[in-house]
Amino acid sequence: MGTKVKVGIIGLGFMGTTHYHIHQKLGKSEIIAVADVDEKKLNGDWSSVVGNIGDTDYSKPIDMSSIKTYTDAMDLINNREVEMVDICLPTHLHEKFVIAAIKKGKHVLCEKPVGRTLIEAKRITEEAERSNKFFMNGLCVRHWPEYRHAWELYKSGKLGKLISATFKRVSPSSHDNSWNDWFMNSDMSGGALLDLHLHDTDLVRYFFGRPSSVTSFGVGGFRSDKGIDHLFTNYDFNDGTLIMAEGGWDPAKNTPFEMSFQIVCEEGTIRLSETGYQIMYEDGKTEAPEPAKENLPTGWHVEIDYFISSILDEKQPDKYLTTAEMRDSIAIIEAEELSIKEKRTVKIEY
Repeated sequence: MGTKVKVGIIGLGFMGTTHYHIHQKLGKSEIIAVADVDEKKLNGDWSSVVGNIGDTDYSKPIDMSSIKTYTDAMDLINNREVEMVDICLPTHLHEKFVIAAIKKGKHVLCEKPVGRTLIEAKRITEEAERSNKFFMNGLCVRHWPEYRHAWELYKSGKLGKLISATFKRVSPSSHDNSWNDWFMNSDMSGGALLDLHLHDTDLVRYFFGRPSSVTSFGVGGFRSDKGIDHLFTNYDFNDGTLIMAEGGWDPAKNTPFEMSFQIVCEEGTIRLSETGYQIMYEDGKTEAPEPAKENLPTGWHVEIDYFISSILDEKQPDKYLTTAEMRDSIAIIEAEELSIKEKRTVKIEY
């Protein structure tokens, strides 16, 4: 392998174009191929792309003259020069293309969720485990600088015993801003429960381990066809702590995107909110760390930099996330869905 990883990106929606710009900025990879069903995007017109976070200027045309373009993603996967495939497709397509890329001997970064269902997630991760190439799922919030700093502080034990934790992720829906409005088709996306709230469910798993059961309440069918549009979940660890998360995409389209959390321990509180990232200690002292680095300002940057570096260093990328944890987070999500549907507490089967 050369000094740069040769990358093919499949899917030029919000995440695919975001990944494209980050690859270009980091300089550790060379994008040699892209695939999308929209030929306007393959010609460099990304003006139709809309996202819920970030400040990329999509009005500027992209020079695609040096990049091989495909309308069929399988043709990109079959390109022998592509060493890594970056998959940013609708969730229901992940299994087909991830497994195809793995079987072709490619390293694969796949946007979250890893699969549409736990069964799909198991097939994908088990195929990855059999491969001698690297696989990572884009649960980017594990890499987000403030969340990572909070994780390291909490795990250090310096703040003492956990009392409570709350996580929140609320966004306007992506209605009419995506290919075939796929986010609002719950068979494709899994609704806000799987596509949006998964981040915080995964954070609960990341910070605190496996909950034994969940109790969830939710509403659906407002923005999406039949999926959950907003929910609250209590995660039970059988230890007296209160751990909850809220997620939804039912607000009006002009509502600001929010990602926040509060972790209360005996010796202090860690908080990310509209006022910034802070640590409030029981003795009255307050700190406002700024963990983001200039060249790695978001979790997407950290995530892609880490995966590309893992390939270049030939070191298994399991610092932030293992395949077993990928499966666990989907198992918890499916227990939350069952809890909402059956109006009861659901024990989680891993």
